[in-house]
Amino acid sequence: MQRLFNRYHESAMRVGIYQNHPAFGEVRANVEKAVQDLSPVQADLIVLPELFNTGYQFVSSKEIARLAEEIPSGKTCRTMLDLARSAKTVLVFGLAEKEGECYFNSAAVMGPDGFIGKYRKTHLFFEEKDYFTAGDTGFPVFDLGPARIGLMICFDWWFPEAARTLALNGSDIICHPANLVLPHCQWAMRTRALENGVFALTANRIGTESRHGKKRLTFTGESQIVDNAGNIRGRLGKTETGVLLLDIDPSQARDKAITKRNDRFADRRPEFYHVS
Repeated sequence: MQRLFNRYHESAMRVGIYQNHPAFGEVRANVEKAVQDLSPVQADLIVLPELFNTGYQFVSSKEIARLAEEIPSGKTCRTMLDLARSAKTVLVFGLAEKEGECYFNSAAVMGPDGFIGKYRKTHLFFEEKDYFTAGDTGFPVFDLGPARIGLMICFDWWFPEAARTLALNGSDIICHPANLVLPHCQWAMRTRALENGVFALTANRIGTESRHGKKRLTFTGESQIVDNAGNIRGRLGKTETGVLLLDIDPSQARDKAITKRNDRFADRRPEFYHVS
């Protein structure tokens, strides 16, 4: 994939986040809208929201069974692979995954050369526990050439171990599909990026869902790109949809220095990080 990263200069990468407003259960329309919005975009990496194709508020196991897809053979994955190939980009997107009798809240990674990998959400939020199986992939890192990306999904942000594991495994960029309803994540991700020295791309959605008498969920928008020093480099609004693009140098994430005498990782003392 080296060719993807030579559009601007040797170490630059154009990354993007996509913020959408899906209609629950309208998979075809939601995917077509994403393809329409992203087809003209020139970027090396684009992150889409959690469950971008289905919507979020499931009310039964039957809905999960009807809307979940296999990765990478499902229709959504095949469509996004076609987009990745035509746009010559890497796409990270969230969807409900079916494997056997289990259903996972997952994210898939597609590139111009095919399926790259997937991640299954480790920390399930609220009613997700009623419909999804907790993820079993751990926190994989995928090498795209000059950039290594790690994945986590939405509520994983609450657990600093998730981002730290990705960083220790060599991730330069954390790709973070989300459907956020709590107000804290956008600020917390600044800390996750700062303490690990990595870039963080959080792709959230907007709108509300209140299905079958359930409590109304209001999604917070404000998808954002945070640099390896914890600075918000770009953020979308609370109610807007679309794409935000930014040129970054992912190699900066490999310098873990804090001061001339301090290093994020070298100064760690894991022999004392145990619970008695």
